[in-house]
Amino acid sequence: MTPIIIRNTYTVVPAEPTWTGRFPLAEWDQVGTITHVPTIYFYDKPPDSFQGNVVDTLKNSLSRALFHFYPLAGRLRWLPQDRLELDCNAAGVTLIEAESEAELIDFNNFLGAAEFEKLVPQVNYKSPIETIPLFLAQVTKFKCGRISLSVKVSHAVVDGQSALHFLSEWGRIARGEPLETVPFLDRKVLWAGEQLPPFASSPQYEGKEFEEPPLLIGETDCVEERKKETVVAMLKLSKSQLQKLRSKVNTSEYADPARGFTRYETVTGHVWRCACKARGHSPEQPTGLVISVDARSRVQPPLPRGYFGNATLDVVAASISGELITNELGFAAGKISKAIKNVTNEYVMTGIEYLKNHEDLKEFQDIHTLGSTEGPFYGNPNLGLVSWLTLPMYGLDFGWGQEVYMGPGTNDLDGNSLLLPDKTEDGSLILATCQQVVHMEAFKKHFYEDI
Repeated sequence: MTPIIIRNTYTVVPAEPTWTGRFPLAEWDQVGTITHVPTIYFYDKPPDSFQGNVVDTLKNSLSRALFHFYPLAGRLRWLPQDRLELDCNAAGVTLIEAESEAELIDFNNFLGAAEFEKLVPQVNYKSPIETIPLFLAQVTKFKCGRISLSVKVSHAVVDGQSALHFLSEWGRIARGEPLETVPFLDRKVLWAGEQLPPFASSPQYEGKEFEEPPLLIGETDCVEERKKETVVAMLKLSKSQLQKLRSKVNTSEYADPARGFTRYETVTGHVWRCACKARGHSPEQPTGLVISVDARSRVQPPLPRGYFGNATLDVVAASISGELITNELGFAAGKISKAIKNVTNEYVMTGIEYLKNHEDLKEFQDIHTLGSTEGPFYGNPNLGLVSWLTLPMYGLDFGWGQEVYMGPGTNDLDGNSLLLPDKTEDGSLILATCQQVVHMEAFKKHFYEDI
């Protein structure tokens, strides 16, 4: 691929003065992934009807959007006991302007290319955390006239729902439209403190999410597995293939007649079984599946509309490879469904208390870059599968039309997977999955042949 040339790097601050001050992040903000999560959009050449300058449009509208979403313009700071606070200091976000002589033709092939990461803003996590922007964007203009816009958002500050809320409103502002949903910025609703009921003795919460994931039998650490080369694939599941899987799972002996298994439970169960087969596990191999659950509607009262923060938490479905493979798909889907159903108001609140009472949160935090030998590892024999099925991820228009392609940014960690709806809205789904190179072809084979 032709080199990508960085033309300018801008620091964009809120268009008007905003509230300044510091407040601690909620407990759930501070565990799991606290690095940045990437997403990328590709656009056709702006039509003649678009009279503005692309970079100026993005820069000016971003500044106005930050006035409403000012926490994103701040910085994180470490507190004692590896806690984090958000310093709303209006330090600003980063917008990078780049160019390439390349022609954009096939996005799927491009997605897996090594050069892909050059389209995404890079973050140096060795820098002091108080110097790292919480939001970074890069707009790249290609020779053919097409444009890419990639963003990286701090997962310590917002989850996927909130990140997409911000992007959607940024687009509306760029088009000269008013906000659709004003962000709700008060995070005290998820703080640990006197406002929480005394749930800490609940037998429901055991903190299993924070235990080290299983290792391959015979291994004492995951050092060797971390070193193995990985590859990303985007696998489409048609509406008819999905219906076939759902029919299979909802007529199994494990089905709940009062409530069929969801799309996510069905496909994730299928992915879990396929990964176990592709990896050649022994029947007694323990395996864990990490699931991100949005707690917005699960807490009481539900979080306000537009809650801007991190309201997702990870839960783990556990099994052994042999029972996942020998039992029908409904068995795996049932394990996943049970883990999700456990996330009740009491579960969330006792989890907050559990974290609050921990002396140090470092063991629960993943602030390590790709390729690191530290932090949680959810690769072989484990998986992590995040759902974007219900998120408003498509239709990001800044005035020159909606994207022609959208997908997750660079992610080459073994086992990390993402489930998203196809842009055609025909009922098909896309699985973005990262597997070890030695396992990927077998995984693809099982993914389609086992339907």
